[in-house]
Amino acid sequence: MLTLASEIEVLARFGRALADPIRCRLLLALREAPAHPSDLAEALGISRTRLSNHLACLRDCGLVVAVPVGRRTRYELADPRLGHALDDLRAAVVAVAADRTCADADKEGCC
Repeated sequence: MLTLASEIEVLARFGRALADPIRCRLLLALREAPAHPSDLAEALGISRTRLSNHLACLRDCGLVVAVPVGRRTRYELADPRLGHALDDLRAAVVAVAADRTCADADKEGCC
């Protein structure tokens, strides 16, 4: 069983991964299907160097894995449950954003 400290560390790594819009887009793209770096760079409209740095971060966070395919490397989510987690998180964030029950939200800039 995971200890509380390791659970917090895992969540922090996931948060670091989601802290950058490009990494979010990468995770969502890989949620759809595994892909080669050249295809991901083209789909996201970024350089291969920039993509490589973001993929390295996601690998270090344990969220994606590199799978050798002949002379190329394909990237995919490290676990299929990550795709479900991304879907659940996105749905929860959208639901919370839509629920503006705070009467002072616009005036205070909160919620």
